[in-house]
Amino acid sequence: MDQLRQGRLSARFNLITCLLLTLNTPWSMAESPQQPSANNYDYSDAHVHVVDFFQEGEPLPELIRAMDKGNIDHAMISGIPLMKKWHESEPKRPRYYAGDDAGMYWYSATDSYVAEAYRKLPKDQQARLHPFLCGFNPTDKNADKHLRQMLETYPDVWQGIGEVLTRHDDLTALTQDDTPRANNEAMYRVYRVAAEFGLPVLLHSNITSKRERNPLYISEIKDALAAHTDVNFIWAHAGTSATLHRYQDKLDFLLTELEKLLASHKNLYVDLSWTVLEPYLLNKDHKAVAGWVALVEQYPNQFMIGSDALGSYDKMAETLNEYAPFLDALSKETARKVARDNFLALLPPKPISDKLAHAHQDKD
Repeated sequence: MDQLRQGRLSARFNLITCLLLTLNTPWSMAESPQQPSANNYDYSDAHVHVVDFFQEGEPLPELIRAMDKGNIDHAMISGIPLMKKWHESEPKRPRYYAGDDAGMYWYSATDSYVAEAYRKLPKDQQARLHPFLCGFNPTDKNADKHLRQMLETYPDVWQGIGEVLTRHDDLTALTQDDTPRANNEAMYRVYRVAAEFGLPVLLHSNITSKRERNPLYISEIKDALAAHTDVNFIWAHAGTSATLHRYQDKLDFLLTELEKLLASHKNLYVDLSWTVLEPYLLNKDHKAVAGWVALVEQYPNQFMIGSDALGSYDKMAETLNEYAPFLDALSKETARKVARDNFLALLPPKPISDKLAHAHQDKD
């Protein structure tokens, strides 16, 4: 009888133990994770900042290590064109640009930091990184002068322009200057430099404000696209931002407006970085949204993805892998283009130094 009771107690103990293990394991039905992709994608990260809004970031060898771990063959790199002020009245340094009400100011030295860090890398690592210029005030008609100076100083470094921060909700509100727009004269001068040297432009230009449920600012990017058909524009986050989603959840007009823009402007390319992933590309169940799949298949050369890393690289691979359910819904060829090839296709085929040499010869 004691042996029978002991056996029953042992069986109950084993059952309870199994239940507890099931409840606490990450693979339980209650906490079922996203299913892993059957495909092992190679990536180009089309949107990486190597510093944050305090111009601080991990060294580039750390970026290379993160890329090696995440099947990331290539990465766009840039600084941040703004510096967060630590105001005299604040006892504690803010951790992010929205940490307090102190302003932001334009910071051109970010480009020099990127160029010097890039030049210290071995050639094989340089070949995987693609630096973009961004350290200028997009409301200043001297901006093109800064670009030319940096191209002359570091002619074998630069491969693009951006991320240029124009309409950017709370960030714009904190910035100590005029409101930057994609279609102002200062930016038109920037685009002329881009056309001259064959540089793509990564442009942040919100499609609307955080309170308007309509494409309030879309004319600004339309004007830029139409006036500079010889420039390839990469529209950062497809005109969205985290702040827009915080106030509006989802922009129901985004897909329709993007369809019209792509149909009208062959020089428009779309960066699908993180604010586009949900709720647009993937629904709440992490399933690909049919309308976005159809749009990307219709324009398979126009889309790319990026992590939007901000001076820290440990989450890059995880961020890019979150696109796998969407990539899996595309044809294999389109998925490869979006994950890796489309970004690389926009880069200038020859170093800037070649064009500068020809320009100097023409002057002579």
